[in-house]
Amino acid sequence: MTTEQPFGIDFGGTGIKGAPVDLATGDFAAERERVKTPEKSTPDAIAEIFVELLEKFPDCRGAVGVTVPGVVKHGVVHSAANIDKSWVGADADRLFTEATGREVHVVNDADAAGLAEVRYGAARGRSGLVIVTTLGTGIGSALVHDGVLVPNSELGHLEIDGHDAESRAANSARTREDLSWKHWAKRLTTYYRTLEKLFSPELFVVGGGVSKASEEFLPLLELDTEIIPARLRNKAGVVGAALYASEGGG
Repeated sequence: MTTEQPFGIDFGGTGIKGAPVDLATGDFAAERERVKTPEKSTPDAIAEIFVELLEKFPDCRGAVGVTVPGVVKHGVVHSAANIDKSWVGADADRLFTEATGREVHVVNDADAAGLAEVRYGAARGRSGLVIVTTLGTGIGSALVHDGVLVPNSELGHLEIDGHDAESRAANSARTREDLSWKHWAKRLTTYYRTLEKLFSPELFVVGGGVSKASEEFLPLLELDTEIIPARLRNKAGVVGAALYASEGGG
């Protein structure tokens, strides 16, 4: 049976995941497909993979949302930290729409995860400003105010004490420097206190793989703002991309 459910694609430096999404539940409407990101991950090469991926779901005909690990403005990619540099300046919305014959909208990966967590996950039903951060190789961030995304915040690159914040507070810094949870929590406290001073949020949501161990470090943070772990985890990118596309993109 053909459906108008949106399709979400989470495109990263190592893998590409995709599934149709049930917007009523915020969950996959069919089993997710995953393929390895090719070594030559140019926009044209990725477009070919997207076409093949969508062909595996012939009954899903809704809009397509795609996460990209970079700054995205009006469908154009402006940075490429962990993907091929040819993405910079690429009109990804237009390229993927033409390649797939579907309406495609591209969104920053952390922004997609933030949207998903606010609509369906840990921050569901919360008003005011919610800041969703993903602690991984770097620090991704999403600002969502009363359910509306403020895109491309890139708060992992704030300069704190003379350092790029993510160089000291990302999970990769914890593992690289073999930091104890307590030592890392001190750095995270400094990071999140800076965000408190700048934005006075109602809530912090912490995602990324390390959020599975949130009980090890979140209780150690000394903040005025409530801080909780993300719920959707690996599903957040796909679900958030599909949600973003279903609402017409940015």
